Amino acid sequence: MTSLPRSTPEAQGVDSSGIAAFLSACAGSGLELHSLMLVRHGFVVAESWWHPYSSDKRHMLFSLSKSFTATAIGLAVAEGRLSLDDTVVSFFPEKAPASVSENLAAMRVHDLLTMSTGHAVEPMSGLRAETNDWVSSFMAADVPHAPGTHFLYNSLATYMLSAILHKLTGERLRDYLTPRLFVPLGITDPTWEQCPLGIDTGGWGLSVRTEDIAKFGQLYLSEGVWDGVRLLPDGWVANATKKHIANGDNPESDWAQGYGFQFWRCRHGAYRGDGAFGQYCVVLPEQDAVLAITSGVKDMQTVLNHAWAQLLPAFGGRRELTKPAGVGRVFAGTYAFPENDQGLKTLQIESTESQLTLTLDEHTLTGGFGAWLPGETSFRQWHGKPHATAGAAAWSEDNTTLTLRLCSVETPFIAEAICRFEGESVTLHYSLNASFGPTEFAPLVGQRTEV
Repeated sequence: MTSLPRSTPEAQGVDSSGIAAFLSACAGSGLELHSLMLVRHGFVVAESWWHPYSSDKRHMLFSLSKSFTATAIGLAVAEGRLSLDDTVVSFFPEKAPASVSENLAAMRVHDLLTMSTGHAVEPMSGLRAETNDWVSSFMAADVPHAPGTHFLYNSLATYMLSAILHKLTGERLRDYLTPRLFVPLGITDPTWEQCPLGIDTGGWGLSVRTEDIAKFGQLYLSEGVWDGVRLLPDGWVANATKKHIANGDNPESDWAQGYGFQFWRCRHGAYRGDGAFGQYCVVLPEQDAVLAITSGVKDMQTVLNHAWAQLLPAFGGRRELTKPAGVGRVFAGTYAFPENDQGLKTLQIESTESQLTLTLDEHTLTGGFGAWLPGETSFRQWHGKPHATAGAAAWSEDNTTLTLRLCSVETPFIAEAICRFEGESVTLHYSLNASFGPTEFAPLVGQRTEV
């Protein structure tokens, strides 16, 4: 079985009005989902991609990648390659500091999995700019707490799991998972970012499709059995998804219900893997359901709140992102910016009745008038690399404002470029829906250089 079977909500005991209510609640909260797939009793009962996102495109998972990394460790343990009680130092004695502290010496694979390494500060900060050897940087970080006693969300701990597997098997994490997980689930062409030394990042960097997320969740819901074949070790799912360490005491927060092996415990008996800006794989054992979502939201708790309020009671066509509307007008102009902190020098605008092209120095951003236009750009993209885009544009009724909405369709990120015209000048406002850095950039005023 390479894809999940389809059914109607009511045929699987789901009230479809609850699904509609969930979507309406998200829209009412200004939460722009990129895709959604709801699985009940092993059947997809609802699926949607908000155009220009689509079922055939991969999407960045960010920290949802961690749950896949933990799965690889479970498989490696079953193969006898390591145990959860093996110490981290034992895998990399050559990279350990000259003086190994008692806490570092005691740190185990189990502590990496449960985010209880003993660090007080996540060693990830500034790492990639400082060194190519992430393992040595991790080993050099101070470990003031006894491992297993203190929860600290730690992406570099997950990277260490990937590094351990890489050393034991001689292959990338992605390649290790390919015959054991990806091929059996029908997950094709997954991509995974790597560190400068060629080790998969583990804690982030995996990109797969929405149905792939749903299939991963269904595998866990089925306790590691897929299409009648056991893929995950017996007992692994129960151990990986139970609470191993406390991570807060707020009863209303789904980030304070306990942490497992790279899985978050949730309210209502659920558990999940998730990633920045709203990438979710939510498993609901009591409802025999899986909820897979990709998005570009800042408020991840509200998405879950709506799921609990609208979807839980429901158990017992393509939708489209808002795009600028309107027809284009013929216009062309080149504008020069004064020296600025953003390093931008020129803006060239070419507008026809059907298409807008903005050229910022050497970067080209495109959009259609009244339609999404496919394109590609590296401008302010993840790691500065080219990404596929879909853009939509509109002029204001008085022709003084031009708006371009640019979706990076394999990531959570959406950019908006607004050009406001006054005489021979233009003011460029550029913003992002979500980012680890700034989401708003200072307006730039340019003067027209040609008519």
